[in-house]
Amino acid sequence: MIRYAAEKDFELLSKYDKHICETELRNCIKTERILTMFNDDIFIGWLRFNLFWDNIPFMNMLYLLEDYRGKGYGSRLVSFWEQEMIKSKYKMVLTSTQSNEQAQFFYRKIGYVDCGSLLLPDEPLEIILLKKLV
Repeated sequence: MIRYAAEKDFELLSKYDKHICETELRNCIKTERILTMFNDDIFIGWLRFNLFWDNIPFMNMLYLLEDYRGKGYGSRLVSFWEQEMIKSKYKMVLTSTQSNEQAQFFYRKIGYVDCGSLLLPDEPLEIILLKKLV
């Protein structure tokens, strides 16, 4: 089951998502910017997004617990999010991953294409990926 996170999910999400402060995590829940995924009522992962330039959905975080990786759950979660973005009349979505991470291959496999990059000091190249929504 995939659903938008609710306030009752705060403790669970804050246990795993260490890339966001608690205040912003609460804000993302409140503004429906986090999707949660469950398998038989067991929490298996989440997708958190925001708006790049205030008008392009940008997937900030896609995370599946280790036991659920490589089994199609990530593709299903991203597909659900893309359908939600289509319903909201968006024409494209973005995400990024570091060049030393395997995620780049996953995103390309599900239709994302490289569209740019960002190089911060002392960090691997950040690859920006885009997918046009039909």
